[in-house]
Amino acid sequence: MRPALLDRVGRMIDDDLPAYVYDLPSLREHAHTIRAALPERVELLYAAKANSDPRILRTLNKHVDGFEVASGGELSHVQRLTPDAPIAFGGPGKTQTELAQALDSEVERLHIESQHELRLLTTLLSDRSIDVLLRVNLPVDLGQVALAMGGHPSPFGMDPAQLDQCLEVIASAPRIRLRGLHLHLASGLEAQAQLALVDKVLTWAQGWAYKRAVDLAEVNVGGGMGVDYAHPHKAFDWTAFGAGLRPILARHPHLTLRIEPGRSVTAYCGWYVTQVLDIKFSHGQAFAVLRGGTHHLRTPAAKQHDQPFEVIPHDVWLRTWDRPEARAEPVTLVGQLCTPKDVLARRVMVERLRVGDRVAFAMAGAYAWNISHHAFLMHPHPTFHYVDDAEVPVPGTYAHQMS
Repeated sequence: MRPALLDRVGRMIDDDLPAYVYDLPSLREHAHTIRAALPERVELLYAAKANSDPRILRTLNKHVDGFEVASGGELSHVQRLTPDAPIAFGGPGKTQTELAQALDSEVERLHIESQHELRLLTTLLSDRSIDVLLRVNLPVDLGQVALAMGGHPSPFGMDPAQLDQCLEVIASAPRIRLRGLHLHLASGLEAQAQLALVDKVLTWAQGWAYKRAVDLAEVNVGGGMGVDYAHPHKAFDWTAFGAGLRPILARHPHLTLRIEPGRSVTAYCGWYVTQVLDIKFSHGQAFAVLRGGTHHLRTPAAKQHDQPFEVIPHDVWLRTWDRPEARAEPVTLVGQLCTPKDVLARRVMVERLRVGDRVAFAMAGAYAWNISHHAFLMHPHPTFHYVDDAEVPVPGTYAHQMS
């Protein structure tokens, strides 16, 4: 944890905890590194579903080509905070109201998930036009991946055979402009595996467009860049990815490639900081009970991993009894929920952990607070803090919403 973060945590009182702390300078540096690694004809959109915190969105707005949203609520939220940013609207199961909202908001792209969704769109056009991408579930062997969105039976996108019917619908609806295809198939890939998949996808897309005499302008391969929670200092190799894209794009000189990473952009900038409430031993094993839990940070429960953490010693102890502690032994870190599934890290070796010490969980900048079941047991919500001396607070941040 950087000194600036430690200083911010050190100034927190117990009632500030649990707290999310976002390192905005590190986020800016990381986003700049990603942008610099990507060649021309690669457009970078941030998937807002990963973390839609207002300060994070406004920080990223200076480094990305736009945002990807997957609901009407996300669309309203992102447009309010970054009104001039291009927005692509994706996700399955769009309602008629959401499609109308996308038209009214003049989103830059609409990702079409099915023939039915496309036909529903035609009933709403009136005097409005829209650029669309057709999402395809390409039947390819993905091998072992963290999360498969396609390549097998899936609710995402449509089979290639269904594209011809979509072309017929578009031909009869001149206000719908087909810009290209969307083929987000897998998440959790390392750079070389991601490159191999991009190469396969672009080759298929170009061949399909040639056979159908379609003027294909762009292909969106989504996100899915791997994030390794077991090795928090090992990030996705954006430099290798960017270098590997250059020869691939050279084989497709007229295509624009779009990517929509989320987790790999913001995971590293966030920390979930909490406090040890109790140390107890059960059948020979040590448990540390923390303020908060997976109702604030659902990621380890959702992905079944140990969330990486640092212990921040807190030396003040005002009680008359001995301070409970664990020394040089594995400890399971749990939250306050009445369920054995409320586990943040299981049997991780600690040098020393005491009641009152603080624990800072790293890699909590994506799919953390925003996917957690906040209302379960009605514990207090965490507070939100931002380390960034270069910016003033933005109205509407989570910190303001929680106060």
